[in-house]
Formats: sequence, C-alpha cells, structure tokens
Amino acid sequence: MSTTRQDLLQAFDTLLQPVHFKDYGPNGLQVEGRATVEKIVSGVTASLALIEAAVAAQADAIFVHHGLFWRGQDGRVTGWMKQRLARLLAHDINLYAYHLPLDAHPALGNNAQLGLQLGLAATGRFGEQDLGFIGGRAGGELFADAAALAAHVEKVLNRPVTQVGSAQKAIKNIAWCTGGAQGYFEAAIAAGADAFITGEISEPQAHYAREMGVAFIACGHHASERYGAPAVAAHVAAQLGLVHQFIDIDNPA
Repeated sequence: MSTTRQDLLQAFDTLLQPVHFKDYGPNGLQVEGRATVEKIVSGVTASLALIEAAVAAQADAIFVHHGLFWRGQDGRVTGWMKQRLARLLAHDINLYAYHLPLDAHPALGNNAQLGLQLGLAATGRFGEQDLGFIGGRAGGELFADAAALAAHVEKVLNRPVTQVGSAQKAIKNIAWCTGGAQGYFEAAIAAGADAFITGEISEPQAHYAREMGVAFIACGHHASERYGAPAVAAHVAAQLGLVHQFIDIDNPA
C-alpha cells in the first residue's frame, strides 16, 4: 500500500501535536521528496550515514528525532549540510523530523519508550513543557541504591553509564528525560526524585548530585533516544499500511 506525502505528514502531526510545543527547530516535513510514500525508514538523527542507508533500503521517507534545521544555524548550504541535502534531493526522499513532540508523547515518545525499556512506570510529569517523566519501577519494587539502578540501566542499554551522587538509600522515585536534558535535574529534585536519568551530564549537575543526595545517571544522548522514532514510525506505518524499517546508526555520544 501507499499514501501521499501530505497524508503522512498529517498522520504524524495528528499523533504528535507539534503546535503545542515551543521548539528549537521546525517539526514536520523538513525536506520534500516524492509525492507517494510506500516505505519509511526511521532513525535517531538525519546523518549522512542514515540517509545513505535509507537510499540503500529504497525508502520514500525518513522519520527522525534530530532533523537538519535548528534555530541559530548559519543558514548556508555548505559542507555536511550540502552533502545530506544533496543525497535526499537526488533520491527524492522526504525527511520528517519531530524533536520535543517526539520526546513528550505519553506512549510512543522517547521518554515513554525509555521508561518501557527500563521497566519504569510514570506517575507524573515535570520540568519545562512537562517533558520530564517521574515514577518508579513498574512492579513497585525498589532499587537497593543508586549503583543498582545504574547497573540496571547499563544492562538494558548495553553501554556504560556515568553515575554521580551515591544516594546510599533505596531508590523509589525515579525521574527521567532523554537526550540533553541535564538542565532538568533541579526540577527533578524539586519533584521529589531519588535519582534522575538522562543522556548527558554537564559540570554543574555533578555538584548538585553530591550536595542534594540525588543520583544523576547519564546513559548517552543517542542511547536514550533510540526508541521513540521507531515506535512512532511503526505505529503510523501500520495505520497507513506502509512498510517501516528502523536503522540504528551507532553513536557513542
């Protein structure tokens, strides 16, 4: 089966509601390709490697979390931007990108899907635009301490994590927000978190963790955001009768 480029955009917009978010770049169709879509490739970032993989997979559209265009960019089409755009345009591939709306979706978004992977159940939201999730283990059990939680995250995501703040106590309330959400740490503390999980850590958060007794776990920007894009793309593809393929381009960051 197939759909139109515009109907696919409408399906993504209806699901993710980008009009409700103040974001860092345009959400939706970022690069226009062919009018008819039969196959979607999803990925985390619209890198050249993902675009090349989508070309090889004969995709009509790419769906990502990190698109090509961001507020404050230079605006000139040179270097890496020229290379990526050239490949998309040469192969007439549509590029759809959703940033904060993809983080926030209550069931299919990055935060919801990371929670699902980690066995966490959200009971509330916190932070700017309510992007952060807070809750605990889905079965109600507690982690013995921050080290046990960090070890669990490492095992599930299959990569080392950075843990700061010992939090030598049972971990009940866990807050999380994927990607570069280290700025949400203070809001997570205010929301009553015993531990906070995100993708990255910056210098101030190490001090906050030690001084406030709340553990900070950085598990990798890419690693924390591998799950939302394929969940949303698979959902919409099934809805419209399209073929979907997730392609994970490894990124150590």
